[in-house]
Amino acid sequence: MTGQNPPVFLSPSIGKKADHDISDLPDACLAYIFHFLGSADRKRCSLVCQCWLEVEGQSRNRLSLNAQSDLISVAQSIFSRFDAVTKLSLKCDRRSSSIGDDALILISQRCQNLIRLKLRSCRQLTDSGIETLSKNCKKLKRLSFGSCNFGAKGMNSISDNCSFLEELSVKRLHGIAGEHSIDPIKSGVASSSLKMISLKELYNGQCFESLIVGSKNLKTLRLIRCFGDWDKLLQQVTNNVHGLIEIHLERLQVTDSGLAGVSNCQNLEIIHLLKTPACSNLGLIYVAENCKRLRKLHIDGWKTKRINDEGLISVAKNCPNLQELVLISVNLTRAGLDVLSVNCRKLERLALCGSDTVGDEEISCIAAKCVALKKLCIKSCPVSDHGLEALAVGCPNLVKVKVKKCKGVTSDGVGCLMASRGSLTVNVDAPIVENQIVNAAIDSQVLAVLPVGQDHSR
Repeated sequence: MTGQNPPVFLSPSIGKKADHDISDLPDACLAYIFHFLGSADRKRCSLVCQCWLEVEGQSRNRLSLNAQSDLISVAQSIFSRFDAVTKLSLKCDRRSSSIGDDALILISQRCQNLIRLKLRSCRQLTDSGIETLSKNCKKLKRLSFGSCNFGAKGMNSISDNCSFLEELSVKRLHGIAGEHSIDPIKSGVASSSLKMISLKELYNGQCFESLIVGSKNLKTLRLIRCFGDWDKLLQQVTNNVHGLIEIHLERLQVTDSGLAGVSNCQNLEIIHLLKTPACSNLGLIYVAENCKRLRKLHIDGWKTKRINDEGLISVAKNCPNLQELVLISVNLTRAGLDVLSVNCRKLERLALCGSDTVGDEEISCIAAKCVALKKLCIKSCPVSDHGLEALAVGCPNLVKVKVKKCKGVTSDGVGCLMASRGSLTVNVDAPIVENQIVNAAIDSQVLAVLPVGQDHSR
């Protein structure tokens, strides 16, 4: 029978309301879903029913709390609900009174499975509270202190009890400050597991010497704005810790003698040497000739500019695996760039900032010879539109260019670069001339204006 529709067979279940009771969802499945939600959404879900409240609390492993003194009044109920927390952050406002030892002891008793703990501006904590914490939370792997008042006794209890500790970050620890004699931070059981130590803005930071030297498995060492002479410590550390991969020295009293000690770590891959005015080409040559696995090098010559072509040519000749180079206030010239481009064929990221000698000729050298380069940052250098025109035809793998505070660069040069390299991302703070007609070839491009205050190294 042509022209008639075929018969339709209906299922008996069609038309009936399906019974999908959310309460039948297994707790494990519900907890898995919660892990994909943000903190605000998790809070809203916990208000649905008693079951969801319990599952949400039991499945939350990360918690951040305001660590004011009144936290102790609700700590018991909070950690009864969130009894599976393994990552905890306690931060207090600088103008408020923080939690004391009693609250920290209570938290450590309820959260003995903690693996990560961050304490910020908890000034009422003493050595006694930290000692109890270290005994109750022996599974800690990452520990961070900032603006706290306990001292060497508390730090030694951490070293003696936390045998799984891998990362230790200490910033402005007031309990070890002052002119009086400070007990050394000893090398306890934590030294066998520590892989990263970061010390920032410390007086008497040299009291950590025994702990650093005893950490045979240390991979990363960061010393930032710490007072005192660090040459001797660096020599002892690098003579005993041979597995260091990354070292970060910023605003330290360190000389070429300290860098000679650093050069003993032949496995070094990452070095940040920032605002260390006593360091010169000689120290950099020590490092380059011994640390031939170097992949990332950041140098801030600051006001002295004692590092130039001589040191960087040594880096270029000895470190063929260099992938990232950031130079601030370093007067690199065409001579240094020629050697760098020939020997460092893997160089992908380059930043040149505050150099009086990096001009169009140097940028043209980069464009012609740095074939692997993907990201280039130029800031406060005497570069003009001619340099950008060279980039328009060079560096075949270039994907991103940042140009900041280069007075010779105008929108004409930027337009030429973007018209020639359609897929290239260009961030520039060059002023746009009023009523200027931009080339039609770049109408579809977005000219991103980069804020002047943004970090050059990003």
